[in-house]
Amino acid sequence: MIEIKDLSKSYGQLQVLKDINTEIKKGEVISIIGPSGCGKSTFLRCINLLEKPTAGEIYIEGQNILDKNADVAKLRQKMGMVFQSFNLFSHLMIIENLMLGPVNLLKIPRQQAYEEGLAYLEMVGLRSKALAFPDELSGGQKQRAAIARTLAMKPEVVLFDEPTSALDPTMVSEVLGVIRKLASTGMTMMIVTHEMKFARDVSSRVFYMDEQGIYEDGAPAEIFDHPQKPKTRAFIRKISAFEYTAAGSGFDLYELNAKIESFLKKQMFSDRQIMNVQLVCEELVLAILLRAFPRASVTLLVEYSDLSGEVTIQASFSGDAYDLAQSNENELSLAIINTYAKSLDVSHEAGRNTVKVII
Repeated sequence: MIEIKDLSKSYGQLQVLKDINTEIKKGEVISIIGPSGCGKSTFLRCINLLEKPTAGEIYIEGQNILDKNADVAKLRQKMGMVFQSFNLFSHLMIIENLMLGPVNLLKIPRQQAYEEGLAYLEMVGLRSKALAFPDELSGGQKQRAAIARTLAMKPEVVLFDEPTSALDPTMVSEVLGVIRKLASTGMTMMIVTHEMKFARDVSSRVFYMDEQGIYEDGAPAEIFDHPQKPKTRAFIRKISAFEYTAAGSGFDLYELNAKIESFLKKQMFSDRQIMNVQLVCEELVLAILLRAFPRASVTLLVEYSDLSGEVTIQASFSGDAYDLAQSNENELSLAIINTYAKSLDVSHEAGRNTVKVII
């Protein structure tokens, strides 16, 4: 339906997008995610020619909309756009906002545009607000009205540019609910969003954007559960990490515990949760340094995933292959670790041991 070849966009010396190649098929729902400033909105606006690409080709149903002879206005009608800031005309009633495009651009009779407008407002739960003015609506209602206005133009593709970013948290769910409903009808959509759970639930594909392009592209399960690239993994799982090196058996346990506490307080952990993590780290490091490798330098990595709510504790050190569970001396440490651990894995590769605990 949409094919993009070698799409690039620069602002002077600043290159935002570089050589993007992808294809969007009919009925796909594609969520576009990534860090702020990575070009997500610019990418969407280039597809709709609200921003003119510096180079590349964009084909809609086989027609290159960047060709100098292309009927851009006609091709653009195939793509509806929903913005962050609603862009409703404040001096017009909601139904008039919906009728404006169909009457003036599609040349639909006013009565037909009125009836169809009411049907679209019904779809987004706003039929009762048809005669209201935009200033009489909440932010969530304005965005739903903006979606209805876009649908009134009967687009084949709808582009959403962070449709919930201007809303209070209490209003986000009502807008996302409308987009979910549209997705269930088979509407082709591309959505720039920071709502990770929504992107996971509603999408057929996810684009993670970074490094001036589509850094990783895959099904939601692939991107959210098994991201292949490090930047995707760090972003999707929203991992915050703390690293500490315990150099030999004389390391400062009090310093370690203090740093773990400081790190986890930033993640809004309770005192009980912090103590549990400290206990596991303490027993893990002491089992290695006091009983097995007293001269080793243990690198302790503590990661917290906001998406899963899990804490991963990983201790790595050089030495002969070591299995924490095989030593009788570690019986008490293992009992404490297993009290809180969902899993415990031990590996040895290239002369380096790794003990990984998920709690």
